[in-house]
Amino acid sequence: MTEEVAVLGAGMHPWGKWGRGFVEYGVAAARAALTDAGLEWRDIGAIIGADTVRGGYPGYVAGATFAKALGWQGARVTSVYAACASGAQAVDAARAQILAGLADVVLVVGADAAPKGFFRPAGGDRPDDPDWLRFRILGATNPVYFGLYARRRMAVHGDTPDDFAQVKVKNSAMGALNPHARYRSRVTAQEVAASAVVADPLRLLDICATSDGGAAVVLSSMDFARRHGHARPVRIRAVSTVTPRYPNTLLDLPDIATDSTAAVDPPGTPFRSRIARAAYEEAGIGPEDLSLAEVYDLSTALELQWYEDLGLCTEGEGVKLLRDGATALGGRIPVNVSGGLASFGEAVPAQAIAQVCEVTRQLRGEAGDRQVVGARVGITANQGLFGHGSAVIAVR
Repeated sequence: MTEEVAVLGAGMHPWGKWGRGFVEYGVAAARAALTDAGLEWRDIGAIIGADTVRGGYPGYVAGATFAKALGWQGARVTSVYAACASGAQAVDAARAQILAGLADVVLVVGADAAPKGFFRPAGGDRPDDPDWLRFRILGATNPVYFGLYARRRMAVHGDTPDDFAQVKVKNSAMGALNPHARYRSRVTAQEVAASAVVADPLRLLDICATSDGGAAVVLSSMDFARRHGHARPVRIRAVSTVTPRYPNTLLDLPDIATDSTAAVDPPGTPFRSRIARAAYEEAGIGPEDLSLAEVYDLSTALELQWYEDLGLCTEGEGVKLLRDGATALGGRIPVNVSGGLASFGEAVPAQAIAQVCEVTRQLRGEAGDRQVVGARVGITANQGLFGHGSAVIAVR
């Protein structure tokens, strides 16, 4: 089991469509995290920025961009990019620097100013780029893949569009209670069914929006935490950043084909299940030890898939877990009590950090009406393009 690091502070800029630059959102989140930690920016030994590809060159070097905006003070700087998993990769980089003794306390920041509508590929012709190819050859936006995943669950497990809608109903009820969420209204299953079809069988309210937002955490060594009055902080016990194994037999965004199994048998455990398994093994726990989970619900159907990939239930039993109320607040294993992407929308480099912020607040008992009673162990999980898996386990 890897040595733990402490989460001293968590801060966010509310999600929405604010019409301003990503730097403003990230700096606001960073200052909120520093205030929460009881520290000043000059106390920080290193800053890790989760990059955005939508902010021009400053977005590609987000660590330095945020450091300059906060005021140059000589801290080490690192910038990382792993698509939707960028935030978790930034957390992992911060943890590595702390455990290596390179810095006692590290600020992790991610922020985005997203376009209206679907994400699109970067400009230019790149026939060797799978992300470019899926748009050029198939015209396949992200929701096309979400629709394919949903169709697969319907075919293999018998899920229905009403099952998917119930995920939105659950998450919108939590988002209505979260001051940082973009969407603060409860949604009914009838409203989901009445919304426009985007990628059959998924409708507009089944799919997350693209949003502006920022999130930050302050991490430190356990010794630094004790010396600065944090006797019982939330602790990060594991970070999983595993990749797929060949052959990958499940279609994954942005690929347009699966691998052949003619010469090599497929691995026994699918990629997303391995993301969680690696985290559990490092933390020395199992899914039965969890108090809550924050997962990447890019669509309602994908949240159901995460239930199974995290081992919260057996394969094909995700809908039963939902229908039994196990994943709602007050259930056996609440999932996305933040409101999830359904209530936030996706601010790519900030989202995995926001998940850690939510788990931190829950483990501290600071989540108000969304509080999971007696929360002690939480997991976050998401997946970035091009094989970036990520999961973080925090305990208190």
